[in-house]
Amino acid sequence: MAPKAIIAPSILSADFAQLGADCARTMDQGADWLHVDIMDGHFVPNITFGAPVVAKIRKHVDKPAAGLGRGTFDCHMMISEPKKWVKEFQKAGCDLYCFHYEAAFSSAAESPEAKTDEKTNPKDLIRYIHGLGLLAGIALKPATGVEVLTELLESSDPKERPDMVLIMTVEPGFGGQKFMASELPKVQALREKYPDLNIEVDGGLGPGTIDQAADAGANVIVAGSAVFGAKDPAEVISLLRTTVDSRSEKL
Repeated sequence: MAPKAIIAPSILSADFAQLGADCARTMDQGADWLHVDIMDGHFVPNITFGAPVVAKIRKHVDKPAAGLGRGTFDCHMMISEPKKWVKEFQKAGCDLYCFHYEAAFSSAAESPEAKTDEKTNPKDLIRYIHGLGLLAGIALKPATGVEVLTELLESSDPKERPDMVLIMTVEPGFGGQKFMASELPKVQALREKYPDLNIEVDGGLGPGTIDQAADAGANVIVAGSAVFGAKDPAEVISLLRTTVDSRSEKL
């Protein structure tokens, strides 16, 4: 059986004029986590917001009582130098720091203003994130093969293993894109090999695509416009959860 469903609405689709209230309302409507998209205009062509905004909305949503619990801020770091920002987002209230594999061979500096010629790597970055008391996630763009994660997921040291893997089902950078079913074999391969792994999918998820994602074995579902743009967001969240949980019993 796969892990239970976790529904993580993406606040990129929320009303930024009342972001804190929208976040709180979404949690009241049944969300488990909030997916917080951080984009720097370098790793992806779009720019969203930074740690100060995360700190503000954290005041509207209670911190989780336990790891991966309700209220988790799942910060998806679409940035070119992820190690530089771990401490800033920890201070802001991030719970799960999810960096991109493709960006993890970058500066080993530990703050935005620091400079060094040393480079980090995915294993060292996961260890660093865990050392600061955060959960660590690792994300893959559509062009990146899932086999790059084997060394991490099978590390003998739990501090080097990610707590979650994110498979992008769109090209990262913009909300509202069409779901790429071509990425689901990655999810299926991970679920077959790692039955207890939290596997997140992000991009184009909603009532019309959730069956495919759930059948492949995804249990952490990111949905932006499908939730925030719905007439009844609570109903959509419930549908996503029920679909995933009904499939997980068969996996």
